This record gives sequence, structure tokens and C-alpha cells, in this order.
Amino acid sequence: MSEIATEPEAADRAGARGLYLLVTMPALNEAKTVADVVAAVPRQLPGFARVDVLVVNDGSTDATAERAEQAGAIVVHHPSPRGCGAAFHTALAFAMKRPVDVLVTLDADGQFDPADIPKIVEPVVAGRADFVTASRFKDPALTPDMPWIKKWGNRRMSALISRIAKRRFHDVSCGMRCYSREAAMHLNLLGAFTYTQEVFLNLSFKQLRIEEVPVRVLAQREHGRSRVASSIFRYALSTLRIILRCYRDYRPMGFFGRISLLLGLPGVGLETFLLVHYVRTQTFSPHLWAGFLGGGLIFLAVLTFLIGMIGGMLNRHRIYLEELLYEKRRTAEPPAAEVGEGRQDAGARE
Repeated sequence: MSEIATEPEAADRAGARGLYLLVTMPALNEAKTVADVVAAVPRQLPGFARVDVLVVNDGSTDATAERAEQAGAIVVHHPSPRGCGAAFHTALAFAMKRPVDVLVTLDADGQFDPADIPKIVEPVVAGRADFVTASRFKDPALTPDMPWIKKWGNRRMSALISRIAKRRFHDVSCGMRCYSREAAMHLNLLGAFTYTQEVFLNLSFKQLRIEEVPVRVLAQREHGRSRVASSIFRYALSTLRIILRCYRDYRPMGFFGRISLLLGLPGVGLETFLLVHYVRTQTFSPHLWAGFLGGGLIFLAVLTFLIGMIGGMLNRHRIYLEELLYEKRRTAEPPAAEVGEGRQDAGARE
């Protein structure tokens, strides 16, 4: 694990040359709001010498790309919709190829106020945090008036992530976030549908510093419907699948060990029941089935435990590979920033 810059070191870098902030947002058919959001991004921030806005046009069929370019954004296009997670991967790759010091993400639908950007970048610039997320629920006074099912789902998801990461989080689904370059270089994400919860686990497992900043957001979009949470059931199922895969990869013994216990304890119980029955009656009949079922469950429990042990060994190799990838990103010198680069890159195809 690399060393994290201390607060004085971060301040020295900011004061020496000024930082480069990239504000990025995914957009799918957001022509009604994207220009206003891009225009509202503050371009003059203390400690920053340059602020650019990147819009990842995720296969829009309306005038999203044109409106974003007209508002002054760099636009990168996906030929067809690939999902919010894939859009973030594109933005992350874009940032890593440039001397971006701080990366901010927010949505293009107008639910987040770009005027809150200084609040979420401040902990990163000050060197207190590597990753900052806006939080809708940390301050009860700022909790949006959303349907109870969404509020309940967000809280249950936050509780699940907190339990796995062993750190208390109030809002793991908010799309307004800030990453230091250090945090961005450490990210290795696989989810294409969404990425928000996976980021918490990925960075928590690597012991990076995470901070939540309470903000007020709109409870509902002014135009259209959310493409991520349009179906609560689909969103919950897809997100849970991403979380379980992440937990499996980073904590294989915890993941498979729990499954092993769930299989093994009933198996031992059935075998104990059969043994007690035999001692009392001197016959296995009519409960011989308990022996076969219990033996099968114990066999599966042992097999699952062995899979967990193999997963633990593979996890060590994954850690080594991620460290090599981090070092490659860290030592790669991004090209120097050039004045007017945003306009030259506008409309670039992936």
C-alpha cells in the first residue's frame, strides 16, 4: 500500500502549482438539464488552477451531447448505452490519462447542486480524506422527501456495506463524490450497471480515508426517470450481486466460511439426531434419511470451506496484481495540461 499524502503535503502541492479539478457526469438523454448543470459548475475554486467538465454521453438519442458541448463541457461518447458504472470507468480512464489531481462526479439530471462542489473537495484538498461522498442521510435535517421504499432501501444498503467494510456509512448510493488522484489510482471496479457501493468496499478494503459530507439534494428528478433506480427490484438485485461479488473477492474466507457454517451446522444436527436415535433404539430406522442428508450437508460444508481457502490464496495474488497496477498508474507521467484542451477534446469518440 502506498503512503497517503499528509495534510501539509497536500497543501504544499496546491499552493505550489494549483490543482487540476475534473468534474464528470454520465448522461443519457439529459438534454433538458445537462447544459444548466455544466454551466453551474464553479470554474474558480481556491487552490485550483484549472477546472474542466467532462460529460460521458452514454448513447443518448436526444441533443444531450450538443447541449453539453455548447455549455463548455468535454464530451466523450458511448455508441450505445452501457450503464452508469461503465460511464464512470470511461471518466476514470480519461482522468488517469491527464494530470487530474481531483475528480468529482455528479449526475446530469439536476438533482445535485454544483454549488456544493467546494464542500466535497475541501477534505481532499486539505489532505484529510482520499474519497469524499455527499450524504443525503448523515444530517437528518437534510434528508430528502423521497418514497419510503427508496429511503428504506438506501438505509439497508448502507447498513450492509457498513457491516462488510466494518466502517459506519450513512449513504453509499449518492452519485456526488470526490476522489483524490490517489484514490482514483487505487480503484479497480467491475460493475457496469452501477459502481457507487462497490467504490466503498474497494477503497475500504485498501484502508483509504473516506469522509461523508451532508448536502441537500432534490428528492425527485425534474425531468424524466432515473435509468439506474427506475425499477427498485432490478436496482436492488443488480446492486446486491455486485456487492456479493466484491465481498467474495476481497473476503473469500468470510464469504465461503459463512456458507460453510450454514451447510455444516444443520448437517451436524442431523447426524447428532440420528446418533441419539440409534443409542435409544439400537436401530437407524426409520430415520436413515437423516444420516444421508446430514452427511451430504457436511460434505458440501467441507468442500465450501476448501473453496474459501483456495479463494484466500487467489486473493493474495489479486492484491499483488492490484499493487502492480497501482504502481504502473502512479509512475506513469500524465501529459502536461494544455490551455484549451477541453475544446480540442470535445466530441472525441471512445
